[in-house]
Amino acid sequence: MPNTIIIGSGSYIPTKIIGREHFMDSVFYTDEGDEIDKPNEEIIQKFVDITEIENRRYLEDDEFNSDLGYRAAKEAIADANIDQEEIDYIIYASNFGEVDRNGMTNFMPSMSARVKNKLGIQNRTCVNYDMIFGCPGWVEAMILADTLIKAKKAKLILVVGSETLSRVTDAFDRNKMIFADGAGAVVVKATDEENVGIIADATYCDNNVELNYLENAPSLKKDEDRRPLYIRMHGRKIYEYALKYVPDAIKETIDKADLTIDDIDKILIHQANAKMDYAMISRLHKLYGKSDYDHDIAPMTIQEFGNSSVATIPTMFDLIRKGNMKGHQFKDKGNIVFASVGAGMNINAIVYRFP
Repeated sequence: MPNTIIIGSGSYIPTKIIGREHFMDSVFYTDEGDEIDKPNEEIIQKFVDITEIENRRYLEDDEFNSDLGYRAAKEAIADANIDQEEIDYIIYASNFGEVDRNGMTNFMPSMSARVKNKLGIQNRTCVNYDMIFGCPGWVEAMILADTLIKAKKAKLILVVGSETLSRVTDAFDRNKMIFADGAGAVVVKATDEENVGIIADATYCDNNVELNYLENAPSLKKDEDRRPLYIRMHGRKIYEYALKYVPDAIKETIDKADLTIDDIDKILIHQANAKMDYAMISRLHKLYGKSDYDHDIAPMTIQEFGNSSVATIPTMFDLIRKGNMKGHQFKDKGNIVFASVGAGMNINAIVYRFP
């Protein structure tokens, strides 16, 4: 059975830096629809204290999701040094599709078809496939790619994660300060080399009472037009859910790979909220009987890039792989973990071993 290895990566981080001053004139409302009677400086500082997000990146007015995905994909293809006409599948993870400046979402044509078009790929047997799976979408796309390769349905797959969340946030919601834009991509390839690449994975879907912890909803300001729907996050419920289930899911995946936490060099966890990420990594180590750990095991980009959903993990992977994240590097033959949690609620994890 073939294994799945990453042979190229790319990312696109928008150049527009959005700091706290961008939100100083905002009017914030509670979940109950009441205006928050506190100075914005206080609201913003409390937000930074919890999330550690000082800056985030937004796309330009004339850019679209597929533009970001195209740039990351083009870089990954060049890095892999392949003929793009030999790509068997393009799997594109996104949750809102091609969002215009008015917040209208569009999945027709699909995002994968759009990026195939922008790349100029002529191969009719190159199949385009969209993955809508919440923030864990890129990790799930990697799991699907591995399944296709192990089933010998494909030998070469482009996996993209791209999102433009700045266009789907409610102007009156404090949580808008979490979200950002960006794209990451990898090219994966089938190999006959044993015990390398994706050596273990797991996916869990809790879609009962958890279904609407993340959802689309009208503006918090009740007299606003109720037709547009914005991303709505029930933060406390998400935090409690993630802390309860994500560490267990990661441990089960590591166990499935017949490894322990001591064998893992890096954990690339979805950059959702710094406080939540720290808590999940700490709890994971406690499951192994460790009360302390080297915090370098879990790199963080959220402080400067914000939460770009499906793009956070592939962007971080590309930065580290190319030596562009100070203090972090991957080891030959080393083991890393990809892990994410998000809308659905869905959780997934991968153990990846470098060749």
